[in-house]
Amino acid sequence: MDVTYLEARDLPDAWFQCVYNIFEKGREYRIERGSFKGSRRKEYDFVVIRIKYPETRPLIPDIPPGIGLPPPTDMGYVHEYLEKLCSSSSKADNEDYTYGMYLEDQIAEVIRIYREEGFGTNQACMAVCDPNAIYLEDPPCLRQIDTRIYPEERKLHFVVYFRSWDLWAGFPSNLAGIQLLKEYMAEEIGVEPGETIALSKGMHLYDYAWDIAKIRLGRA
Repeated sequence: MDVTYLEARDLPDAWFQCVYNIFEKGREYRIERGSFKGSRRKEYDFVVIRIKYPETRPLIPDIPPGIGLPPPTDMGYVHEYLEKLCSSSSKADNEDYTYGMYLEDQIAEVIRIYREEGFGTNQACMAVCDPNAIYLEDPPCLRQIDTRIYPEERKLHFVVYFRSWDLWAGFPSNLAGIQLLKEYMAEEIGVEPGETIALSKGMHLYDYAWDIAKIRLGRA
């Protein structure tokens, strides 16, 4: 297994670095089970991205003028994703789950732990899914948001794990929404938002996005 480690300044920089490096670091294979079954992916074996200033605006990448590509996401979608993260009532009739079903109560509990019991704990970790998720046609991709506050910094850091992660559009939407969640929680706790460390053993670029990614990179 090849472990890729990247350090990024902000969220758009993290996205660009991941897209840039996947053509060298990614393993190509045909999907036998999962989304876009039968198509191909380029996928990191395992990737760790440290994002030092994820609060920097803009939260999402833009596309330089003249390239002729639509942006990979927009803030309207990011706010929709944020609602799915935070609210169990956001589940639509055709959805098996929303992240809010798992996270809504845990978000409140993490805020309570830090406010009432202090920062010296390793227990403020929020988990996604349950044992029955393995039987779903599309199990949750986001599996964990771990947190840490160091008393001398008074910053809320996130460590985020995705079992599978669409790099082109999912990554920028997801991390922007998670950053907004972090900023809300930090304000409720009474600290500043800190770094994000994102990990995945399944960050991938579907074959439909290979050509547009190369255009964005200036490699077309």
